[in-house]
Amino acid sequence: MNALDKAAFFILLPDEVEIKNAEQLKAIVASQIKEGEPTTLSFAHCSGEFQTVALAPALTAALLEILRLVSSGRGFRMISVEEELTTQQAADLLNVSRPFLVKLLETKEIPFTKTGRHRRVRANDLFAYKEKRDATRSDALGDLSVTAAEDGLI
Repeated sequence: MNALDKAAFFILLPDEVEIKNAEQLKAIVASQIKEGEPTTLSFAHCSGEFQTVALAPALTAALLEILRLVSSGRGFRMISVEEELTTQQAADLLNVSRPFLVKLLETKEIPFTKTGRHRRVRANDLFAYKEKRDATRSDALGDLSVTAAEDGLI
């Protein structure tokens, strides 16, 4: 697998060596985290020189999330928030059918643009919808749990 192929873990799952590499790197990065501070890592070049890098907390969290996915043997795909997605790509990310997604677009639940006859959805609009949908589901589940507890069902 070409290490520079950015879609590699979207197409193929990590192999045993990549899983072990990710586990090791995840442990190293996690051991250097200090709450609210940059994470400082030192790298040794083959020439023997060291280079120190300070990762901002958000970058550290993103790196750990990627390493967590790879170390668990799962694939992933990185999507820029500005990226425009096809309706099929957007439907896949929401785990819904493409016709259902098109209904969400046509009822203006999710903003979209048209390129010729084709609809395009900005990733950040899709993520905003997903966050809102998930919050609504979580609230409904919480209400359902309260009702079930009041009725003595749990």
